[in-house]
Amino acid sequence: MNKVILMGRLTRDPEVRYTQTNNTLVASFSLAVNRRFVRQGEERQADFINIVAWSKLGEFCSKYFKKGQQVGVIGRLQTRTWDDDQGQKHYITEVVAEEAYFADSKRDGVEGGNTFDPTFGTMPASNGGSDFEISSGDDLPF
Repeated sequence: MNKVILMGRLTRDPEVRYTQTNNTLVASFSLAVNRRFVRQGEERQADFINIVAWSKLGEFCSKYFKKGQQVGVIGRLQTRTWDDDQGQKHYITEVVAEEAYFADSKRDGVEGGNTFDPTFGTMPASNGGSDFEISSGDDLPF
């Protein structure tokens, strides 16, 4: 299984490009993700993770994500290689985003009248129904 879940702050605004072959939008950005533990006497450290979002998700990220915002990204880890003009081989590891979320408590500059879905790429919310229901505590087997 290849699944990555990250929450961090954007180190820069997403950069948008289009593929040469079929003009598909691709947005790339970097997240500063704090490490969970801090060694005593040291400052908290962060890892800087490259993220790539394609097509509609890339459009969403480029439109709504800005430097400094805290966001959540779910995706998969990918490594790739390429040769530059001098024939030198380059390697890169990045997360290909499949879902993206706002993680700040409140977006700056958004008025209360504006409504938009704060997630992209998620399953629709359920209607609250459940496959089973417990009507009273007397029916519990324990």
